[in-house]
Amino acid sequence: MGRKRILITGGAGFLGSHLCDRFLKEGYHVIAMDNLITGSLANIEHLFKEQHFEFYHHDVSKFVFVPGKLDYILHFASPASPIDYLKIPIQTLKVGSLGTHNLLGLARVKHARMLIASTSEVYGDPEIHPQVEEYWGHVNPVGPRGCYDEAKRFQEAITMAYHMHHGLETRIIRIFNTYGPRMRLDDGRVLPAFLSQALRGEPLSIFGDGSQTRSFCYVDDLVEGIYRLLLSDYHLPVNIGNPSEITIKEFAEEISKLAGVELNLTYQPLPENDPQRRRPDITKAKEILGWEPKVDRAEGLRRTYEFFKDKV
Repeated sequence: MGRKRILITGGAGFLGSHLCDRFLKEGYHVIAMDNLITGSLANIEHLFKEQHFEFYHHDVSKFVFVPGKLDYILHFASPASPIDYLKIPIQTLKVGSLGTHNLLGLARVKHARMLIASTSEVYGDPEIHPQVEEYWGHVNPVGPRGCYDEAKRFQEAITMAYHMHHGLETRIIRIFNTYGPRMRLDDGRVLPAFLSQALRGEPLSIFGDGSQTRSFCYVDDLVEGIYRLLLSDYHLPVNIGNPSEITIKEFAEEISKLAGVELNLTYQPLPENDPQRRRPDITKAKEILGWEPKVDRAEGLRRTYEFFKDKV
């Protein structure tokens, strides 16, 4: 009876499933919700035997009802890779707008604290580096990535409106590139693409000249940051990511070495509005949450490779 109850939307996805694991471990009653468009029951099948785990197959863009009390809501439902949100742009916009609105309404009725998963994509192709939370971004609202970028920007705006107007307890996390076990091989993001190509003995596909940068955070570190932010008293956006920056070409070299294959690259045109640089300023996370990443890229990639090598 004394357990806290938490709803995790997108609970069958890459990040959502790891959050289900963490909150069960912390003694919560976990309710996962997912429409399984990009999520998979395989990510949470090990949890169905747990007494304090429930799963709802539901699209949060439609009315959301959960019986009983709710203490917390983590809104992680959304396509998160370009290959997905370019394929289903309207659903992506709806889950960020209608879905967020529905869940904020639920949080208000249940007197629950709600944390939304925003993204470094709200910064667009940034004109300042590294990216700080006060930066308003450089986003093309009508470009091919706009369906995701603007969905997340609206999500932040309506969340802040509920906080200011209704006094709702809200938290906003801006997630930078994250990787780890349970990513889909066909995810389309650079790490699963490189790993799956390397494991199949195919050339690694680089978009542009490979000089663009990313900063990769291992999933366990991200989950720790989410946990700390949810339980903090801070309601403004916080960057959570690993500030260790690397070019895509250098990253391809690391993946080839890890997989034990000769470096073989192919080059393709850079997608429109693809960010040239990406690195989080995590000063706020350090000062407010006492958080910084612990898993270095070499160790994180090794763990991820062990997961992927049996999937190809």
